[in-house]
Amino acid sequence: MTSKLDQLREITTVVADTGDIEAVARLKPVDCTTNPSIVLKALGTPMFADAIKEAVAWGKKQGGNPEAVSSAVADRLAISVGAALVKLVPGRVSTEVDADLSFNQEASLAKARSIIAAYKERGIERDRILIKLASTWEGIRAAEILQKEGIDCNLTLLFSKAQAIACADAKVFLISPFVGRILDWYKKSTGKEYTPEEDPGVVSVRDIYNYYKANGIKTIVMGASFRSAGEIEALAGCDRLTIAPALLDELAKDQGKLERKLSPEATKAAPKVSVDEKTFRWMMNEDAMATEKLAEGIRAFAKDLGTLRAMVQKELQLAAA
Repeated sequence: MTSKLDQLREITTVVADTGDIEAVARLKPVDCTTNPSIVLKALGTPMFADAIKEAVAWGKKQGGNPEAVSSAVADRLAISVGAALVKLVPGRVSTEVDADLSFNQEASLAKARSIIAAYKERGIERDRILIKLASTWEGIRAAEILQKEGIDCNLTLLFSKAQAIACADAKVFLISPFVGRILDWYKKSTGKEYTPEEDPGVVSVRDIYNYYKANGIKTIVMGASFRSAGEIEALAGCDRLTIAPALLDELAKDQGKLERKLSPEATKAAPKVSVDEKTFRWMMNEDAMATEKLAEGIRAFAKDLGTLRAMVQKELQLAAA
């Protein structure tokens, strides 16, 4: 019997949710996803010591506001992590637009274009990169423009069908509906424990997957934010699943049979709808879980981004001393 991970690979594209170079080399995912938290963790390893030195040396040569220089160096380091991952996977690496730009469409567009340009300077073309944006109204609108420019996007922090419908309307390349964070909210709210089959996060992704497939929507559904292997197994067959190394290892050690749970052929009819800004914002307002988890996720990523910039600022000050 092959492992559950090998069985999963036969029906779902497996993506690693990590910046751990050694884990990626060992587990051989097709793609990798990163975020500010993952980048910060990766930069804390000896593997990126030289990248930090290079970026700080580059930063010393830049003029202008110290905060702007720190931000630019932080961006350079995020690209360094992404570039290292690109060398290890045959597919794409997702790099996130600054979380503090989540409600600024124009600034998100400028940052996304600069990320693509920075990768190109290192010989990495846009077809190897996904620009990751929070699934705010502004983030989705920015993604719509980027897609028309040939820059594929990954819409993250997605907790509701309203966000998924808006992303489909914008024709984004890929969405990352979260599972574990939805479960966290419901467990705290209700005090209940959930089996994988009744897990609210699993149910949400299944509903979005069904809606997309029933209506011929080409946007890729990539389940994310898992708390257990059981949640992953409950979404076996989803287009893609982005999984942390610890859970990938757990699936690799499990020799049991993996049952396919999702397939385009098994979808049920679902009326196709569109959402304008007013409808989107009202639907989000009515969904306490999605509103709270989206805001919480943006705050957490912004905090880690701030930590990274503070670390860079300290390194620049030490280098100048």
